[in-house]
Amino acid sequence: MSFRTMLEDREKRFLSPYAQLSANSRGRATAEEECSIRPAFQHDRDRIIHSKSFRRLKHKTQVFLAPTGDHYRTRLTHTLEVSQIARTMAKALCLNEDLTEAIALGHDLGHTPFGHAGEEILNEICLGGFHHAAQSLRVVDIMEREGRGLNLTFEVRDGILKHSKGKGDVIPEDPNDMPCTYEGRLVRIADIIAYINHDIDDAIRAGLISPGDIPRDCLNRLGDSHGKRIDAMVRDILEQAQKAEPLKIELSERALEATVKLRDFLYERVYDLPQVHDDFIKSAKIIRELYAFFLQKKEEFRKEAGEAFAHEPLERGIADFIAGMTDRYALKLYEKIFLPQPWLII
Repeated sequence: MSFRTMLEDREKRFLSPYAQLSANSRGRATAEEECSIRPAFQHDRDRIIHSKSFRRLKHKTQVFLAPTGDHYRTRLTHTLEVSQIARTMAKALCLNEDLTEAIALGHDLGHTPFGHAGEEILNEICLGGFHHAAQSLRVVDIMEREGRGLNLTFEVRDGILKHSKGKGDVIPEDPNDMPCTYEGRLVRIADIIAYINHDIDDAIRAGLISPGDIPRDCLNRLGDSHGKRIDAMVRDILEQAQKAEPLKIELSERALEATVKLRDFLYERVYDLPQVHDDFIKSAKIIRELYAFFLQKKEEFRKEAGEAFAHEPLERGIADFIAGMTDRYALKLYEKIFLPQPWLII
């Protein structure tokens, strides 16, 4: 018996009936020989961690553009916080931790440079629009490993695609918008728990808000610190899950109301604040001008991007190239193309 088979048998014995078992995965788009050590979802997690797009997350904006402080979140630290919160809940509910972690680690691989401002401008100018969740799926399906993709399982791909809610409902009314696994649903709700709380923490660190600015009723319901609020939200979800049959992944009405109010507070007092928003207006200009430049100068694009982005139509290749950039690479490339360079005199 292989190590993988032993681990799969362990899942069958110990996981909840609601868990997605590795052995029962709907499989990969391209059939391949399974690892003799790792079950399928663990293998997917490892592929994501070792991918180039995962490493680039450390230099992509979460909220604050190119912060100089060491303790502000990046897209990578956000991803790790989502993974930790989701795995905590998965372990408590005896769901599949490997699947949960794989979805969490892959959910933001398609995020653009400069945060959601980059996404908004690409959505405006790209043929067919742009959304980071769909781009994350495109990254793991097509862009990684020189165009071969990571060939992930159906369940991980489904969770990545359906993790996002933006300003929409935390729990969508349309069941087609929900991940097909409970593990994917945990990641979806862990995402909002993570970003609401760490964005408040970073905004306080930046001096944009003070703890006293946070709506008092939210503090009363969820707690007056970053850790207390996360703990309260996680406990609330687990309590709701214990009451439900069949299993449901959701916040209670009181906790959901407070969570949505905190999200609205962030949009009003942080995300749309001139000190934050003005930087993203400038970053939108960078993305717009890079896109227009490469659209007009195909040879320059091929030279800069390489064969990995040679796919057609040209607009799609340019969008993929720009979406994969880190903040600092986009800034340096813009400077290289559009700003005069000093002569080197020897």
